[in-house]
Amino acid sequence: MFVAVCAGALASCGPIGAQQAGVDPTISDSDAAQDSIPSAPTPQTAPAPQTSPADQSGQQTRRILGIIPNFRAIGADQKLPPQSVKDKFVTATEDSFDYSSIFIPLLLAGYSQETNATPEFGHGAPAYARYFWHAAVDQTSENYMVEFVVPAITHQDTRYYTLGRGGFLKRTGYALSRAVVTRSDSGKEEFNVSEVVGSGAAAGFSSLYYPTRERSFGNTANEWGLDVAIDAVSFEAKEFWPDINHWLFHGAKPTAGAQQ
Repeated sequence: MFVAVCAGALASCGPIGAQQAGVDPTISDSDAAQDSIPSAPTPQTAPAPQTSPADQSGQQTRRILGIIPNFRAIGADQKLPPQSVKDKFVTATEDSFDYSSIFIPLLLAGYSQETNATPEFGHGAPAYARYFWHAAVDQTSENYMVEFVVPAITHQDTRYYTLGRGGFLKRTGYALSRAVVTRSDSGKEEFNVSEVVGSGAAAGFSSLYYPTRERSFGNTANEWGLDVAIDAVSFEAKEFWPDINHWLFHGAKPTAGAQQ
């Protein structure tokens, strides 16, 4: 009888003791373990940044048609730090020795041979080879003078900043004006000494490796004007390339970080 009474007393005290100890007797060990582990946070998907049509329309790719270098073109409204001297040297080197840099000398050599621009070069394949290497050296010296040597001295930015808005005539005029107007490294617009003086210096240097009879002021001036004109045309291509790219590739929006 005594044992039965003690057993009943212990059974009646069990829940009370458990409650006093802060343990719910109805909760299993596995449930308690699960409650003690914090749940993982719910993944949050950040909304994609919105880009206005004006920003998209002026973005540049690294190449035009996937071939022609477009390394100096900057998308509309894009803010970049000033160019260092090293940046200017690298850009001039890229423009001079890229695999596509051969195309303009090839075209100029053909045109010069057709018009017999330098009679001393003769005719046929040997003459074309002479025209070609002269045009290639002309292009390389002009790139380094306009994009590296003179800009490093005058602290001018050699990049082309896309306007990307306005009508055709406004953008055309802006692009052409970049042959005589540029930005300083501090961001102010000023006379494009790099283009004008750099092209003139390259034209003067070219007279050193042309036949003596061709070393005249007139020929040097023609070479000078041709260099500036080619750069002005390239600025037009840079200005309108984002629009052309948009039309040609089924509405794909070009981005400034596109692969080469």
